[in-house]
Amino acid sequence: MAKKVLIVDDDPDLVEAVSTILESKGYAVAKAYGGVEGLKKARTENPDLIVLDVMMPDKDGYEVCKELKADKKYHAIPILLLTAVVSHIPTTKYTHQMGMDMEADDYMDKPVEPKELVKRVETLIAK
Repeated sequence: MAKKVLIVDDDPDLVEAVSTILESKGYAVAKAYGGVEGLKKARTENPDLIVLDVMMPDKDGYEVCKELKADKKYHAIPILLLTAVVSHIPTTKYTHQMGMDMEADDYMDKPVEPKELVKRVETLIAK
């Protein structure tokens, strides 16, 4: 049975691009287009891994990550934070340190290199 990856990002183009990359490697993909929807899908889809954007308007990825990691039922799901925070630090409330302080399992800057994304997903799912 294919491993399931939940992709949570408010950019539909990025969601589709990451979905295409992961589906081409045999992963099943679930999609959410915001933090609130991402939390709901994490609870209903039971993914093997979550690729989670940080900067989203309804609920940011740090909040989503914190909620999931605090819940005994979902804390073991690996989370890969995927974000453009580094390039937006001067114009946002987010900092690189905030990302490092989260209990996320890995952290990647956008734009992502497809081979590196697949490598990190494979590593996290194998744990």
